[in-house]
Amino acid sequence: MKVYILLFLIIFPGVFSYSQNELARARTDKEWGYIDKSGSWVINPQFEHANDFTEGLAAIRSNGQWGFVDRNGRFVINPQFNNVENFSGGIAAVKLGKEWGFVDENGKCVINPQFEAVEDFKENLAAVKKSGNWGFVDKEGKYVINPQFDKVSSFNEGVASAYKAKQWGYINKSGMWIISPQFEKAGEFNNGLAIVRQGGEWGIIDKKGIYVVNPQFANMKDITEGLAAMKKGKEWGFCNKDGVYIINPQFVNVKSFKEGLAAARIGKEWGWIDKKGVWVINPQFVNVLDMSEGLAAARSGKEWGFVDKHGKWVINPQYEKVRYFTDGLAMVKKNGEWGWIDKNGSYIINPQFANAFPFSD
Repeated sequence: MKVYILLFLIIFPGVFSYSQNELARARTDKEWGYIDKSGSWVINPQFEHANDFTEGLAAIRSNGQWGFVDRNGRFVINPQFNNVENFSGGIAAVKLGKEWGFVDENGKCVINPQFEAVEDFKENLAAVKKSGNWGFVDKEGKYVINPQFDKVSSFNEGVASAYKAKQWGYINKSGMWIISPQFEKAGEFNNGLAIVRQGGEWGIIDKKGIYVVNPQFANMKDITEGLAAMKKGKEWGFCNKDGVYIINPQFVNVKSFKEGLAAARIGKEWGWIDKKGVWVINPQFVNVLDMSEGLAAARSGKEWGFVDKHGKWVINPQYEKVRYFTDGLAMVKKNGEWGWIDKNGSYIINPQFANAFPFSD
């Protein structure tokens, strides 16, 4: 066994260290710092506000201005900005005065502040707002698509939704309309399909703008695990990507499928159904969260606990608030303070923080 462990650490040295190096932002009184998975302060509370670590840096606010620190709490970029966004692709959006630009990981301005608003880079392009209109720039700050739209989304699968003259359509990375503006609302493409609303009803289109599911639903949610939650009249059910009813509308509310199950509500109580619409966990809970790592948070009365995929309480209701399990840990709030538990309900970090967020890299 020791030989196998040694081989694992040699072949995958980053797996163990990656998990151990994750930090969580936390606040005990009025100041924010960062803790490790033992609950020890790695960066002492000292900031007015703090964001998660992304790409090795975290945005923090000190004396009213934003900068970036490394995992040792050292300023890599001194506080000097009115606002910032997290790093994405080696670049972070920053605001100086009333204008946004972008800096690299050394704090060097790679795109001068000049925009009224910006979005993060995605697929090597960032949406920017200039003179009231939205366009897209590359990482050198050059316009790839000139500002001309009232609203836009970020690119996904090579396509972005754009709003012009009170209607949504879709553009490619040259700024050309590939689907003309015609929709009241437009979702993001996922596996070549997007949900859209036209004439007050929702349907599904492909990247040619052809309806694969004609508008007919009062509401819809994005397709997950091959099924889309849809509302017909006042009730929710599920259809496949061809619009065929897989689970007939019958629920007051539903959540999307996660790990093969979807939370559904009948009357005032929540339970879980499988992809045939069969109750796997009967409705009995006041509120629930989606399944995550085989467990789901559920509220009975005023307290939250966790159930398995059979509806059995694995961790009895006892918490004021909870969050999803991630990497075997879940945040829980007890007596007004946040801590972390494992899947046995044992405290890994005792409740002690006035506020905190999940661990990140």
